[in-house]
Amino acid sequence: MAAFPEGKSEERKHMSIPNGSGASQGQWGRAWEVDWFSLASVLFLLTFSPLIVYYFIMSCDQYHCSLMDPIVDVLMGNSHLSDIWNKTPFLSWKAANIYICWVTFQVMLYILVPDFCHKFLPGYVGGIQEGAVTPAGTVNKYEINGLQAWIITHALWFVNAYYFHWFSPTIIFDNWIPLLWCANILGYAVSTFAMIKSYLFPSNPNDCKFTGNLFYDYMMGIEFNPRIGKWFDFKLFFNGRPGIVAWTLINFSYAAKQQELYGQVTNSMILVNVLQGIYVLDFFWNEAWYLKTIDICHDHFGWYLGWGDCVWLPYLYTLQGLYLVYHPVQLSTANAVGILLLGLVGYYIFRMTNHQKDLFRRTDGNCKIWGKKPQYIECSYTSVDGTKYYSKLMISGFWGVARHFNYTGDLMGSLAYCLTCGFEHILPYFYIIYMTILLTHRCIRDEHRCSSKYGNDWKRYTTAVPYRLIPGVF
Repeated sequence: MAAFPEGKSEERKHMSIPNGSGASQGQWGRAWEVDWFSLASVLFLLTFSPLIVYYFIMSCDQYHCSLMDPIVDVLMGNSHLSDIWNKTPFLSWKAANIYICWVTFQVMLYILVPDFCHKFLPGYVGGIQEGAVTPAGTVNKYEINGLQAWIITHALWFVNAYYFHWFSPTIIFDNWIPLLWCANILGYAVSTFAMIKSYLFPSNPNDCKFTGNLFYDYMMGIEFNPRIGKWFDFKLFFNGRPGIVAWTLINFSYAAKQQELYGQVTNSMILVNVLQGIYVLDFFWNEAWYLKTIDICHDHFGWYLGWGDCVWLPYLYTLQGLYLVYHPVQLSTANAVGILLLGLVGYYIFRMTNHQKDLFRRTDGNCKIWGKKPQYIECSYTSVDGTKYYSKLMISGFWGVARHFNYTGDLMGSLAYCLTCGFEHILPYFYIIYMTILLTHRCIRDEHRCSSKYGNDWKRYTTAVPYRLIPGVF
């Protein structure tokens, strides 16, 4: 599940020449036809993904974050599934009001408050920006104001926590399972609406893909860039807001709960807040860059992104903080420093790899990478309308170390998050396991497309850079 959400670190590995980056429909964008394996995978994910999220959260709420105890309890006859379900908090009016206010507030920040951060923050790119060319040849414009929304939201959060006291900082943790039902309702509602919209009033009929298979179209999406009005873009909003803006607030709520329960916030909880906070801020600082990633440039908007961004991301990407509420871990100074360094080095590799790619693309290779003019392989491809395009594949800097070295840095950061929790339970390590599977799959998927697109030029590239993620290993 890529997003569940895919925007986390995905970039196309081809360095397209500016003004010549059109991609053919046959090579980019989801499938036109569905094979049996794809259909089986879709049905599996639609069926079991919501259950996986529920099981993880329920395990913490009822079994102190043990993933095995619920299974053992049921198999040994000590408990029944109905008992577990009956102990689960249900949807409440309080949670519904919280969630409605939250989503409404984020929508208002998205569509009603033009970005002002780019006017006084050097190096930040915000305001009106253009996206990549869609398969139908459309160039959409976006209001980039995610960093601003994050700042306003968190400023109000801290003003409330330290001055107004309208609600407790633990409000998210205290209503976590009832909020799960709200998130599911929104995820399914927006996915269903997007599918209906694609049939009745698509934003751009030429950017729609219909396979004829209801389940596949529902999950993977039909419309490429569904919009309401001129500015409300489903992809950009749901990928960044409300899930990623909430990520840091969720962690703050966990920290507040730890303080309430134990009288202190452990250094492991601080590390989780710091390292994941860096990632979230990086996402919004580079939101304009995100317009060139696979979520915007490749994926259609369906349940895969809609439900994934509403439920999968906020509930499973924050498992470390949730676990630390139930199992407060105080790390030794050496371990804390080691984990911090692992996370920071991973972030540096992730960010610098992406920066090198972006610099190379913007300057058409007329730049310096690690103090030298970058080397590259020139290649070409032909679009479905017969137009020939030229691209450059860089083989210098981090891109000469491995073909997806930004993923390597991403995985290092993911491992650092998990290591803060110690080794008593497997639950907090779900994130690194999931990300390893996800990014390895995306390596293979991306390279399959590039091989189809570039042919023999891609073989030359893989000969020059033989490893995907770890030099000498894979």
